[in-house]
Amino acid sequence: MVDATVSFDRKDMASPDTLQPSFAQPPAGRTVSVGNAGALAAYADFCGIALSAPAQGAHWVRHWIAEARPDAILATMSLGGMPVLALALEVVRSGPFRIARLMGGRHANGNFPAADRIWLRSAGIEDIQPLIAGIAAARPDIDLITLERLLPELDGLPNPLACLPSFPSPNLSLAADLRGGFDNFLGRASGKRKRKKHRSQIRKFEAVGPYRRVEARTPQEAHAMLEAFFAMKAVRFGRMGIADVFGDPAVRAFFHALFSGALKDETPLFVLHGLEVAGKLRAVTGSSVSAKRLICEFGAIADDGLSHASPGDFLFFENIQEACDRGFEVYDFSVGDEPYKRLWCDAEVRHFDVLAPLNPKGRILAPGLRQTARLKAFVKNSPSVWRLAKLLRRKAAGQAAAPTEGDN
Repeated sequence: MVDATVSFDRKDMASPDTLQPSFAQPPAGRTVSVGNAGALAAYADFCGIALSAPAQGAHWVRHWIAEARPDAILATMSLGGMPVLALALEVVRSGPFRIARLMGGRHANGNFPAADRIWLRSAGIEDIQPLIAGIAAARPDIDLITLERLLPELDGLPNPLACLPSFPSPNLSLAADLRGGFDNFLGRASGKRKRKKHRSQIRKFEAVGPYRRVEARTPQEAHAMLEAFFAMKAVRFGRMGIADVFGDPAVRAFFHALFSGALKDETPLFVLHGLEVAGKLRAVTGSSVSAKRLICEFGAIADDGLSHASPGDFLFFENIQEACDRGFEVYDFSVGDEPYKRLWCDAEVRHFDVLAPLNPKGRILAPGLRQTARLKAFVKNSPSVWRLAKLLRRKAAGQAAAPTEGDN
């Protein structure tokens, strides 16, 4: 793909035939640069001073480009010659359609684009339109831009993409408010029972052998912990009767590079923790750091003789306690409403999705995607229907019900 720069004055505006009406009249004075992977250095420079969620940060984008080798789009809007907003997208095919989505696909959650903090305070729809129009002008082969699982706000600032027409994401996200410290948090979350259970778990672990909570601090430790996680997850997905989203070798290589590469920084933005009992990893979590938010990106437990002792729940106790000690204000369990998360969480975060058709084909596709999202929301937000759906899915795979504790 050839890099392109579009300046939005009247003679340069994209044709209304290629855009939604709301994107047809971008204001003058904005400049949009749309590049491919070759624009990564400039994107990373901006991320170094901008606010962004982990999956739009330079570290994530760099490694996804290197390992997944997507058809990458790095779009940056500047105002007065200074960048104020940037999006990292990848183009994928869906039947006859070309769709631009946030880089990382379904692995990217709680999304927030790289944006200038001062600019965010006053950004409106007229400030976002040029970026969409610039992408449409530079890549006329794209039919639709889909931006999913967008975080409403980050570090007290609103997501600028909320200015675009949007709708709630099908999946709820759960989080725990850590302000006031761990004792204060437990006081709101059945702390006496949790501490009693924690002591009971320690006795069960010690009956098997020595136990310890570990953090991956070397590439070798990160590799071993991720391999254990992938193995746990493969078993879990098989029992659930669904495809293993971590099964693609490129996806596994990405996560290896992501967590190993993060260790080069003094304060890693991506960290792995595990619970080891008798020399074996029984639970693993992978987390990201975003401002004052610690996000559990994924987690899994071993399907063995100790699963009854809830090793995932034990690891969450330890992780949340350390997050409080380090001054984090939120422990984010990320996307997915599961009973084990409800045991810890006191806040719901409703992400939102944006669909931006860029041409007639995109306008044909968009209603179907919206309807699919509504159907998913209905199923997942109706406890009885969701239980039935999961039961039917397991039966179709010939599996019995599997424990969900500790799995993201």
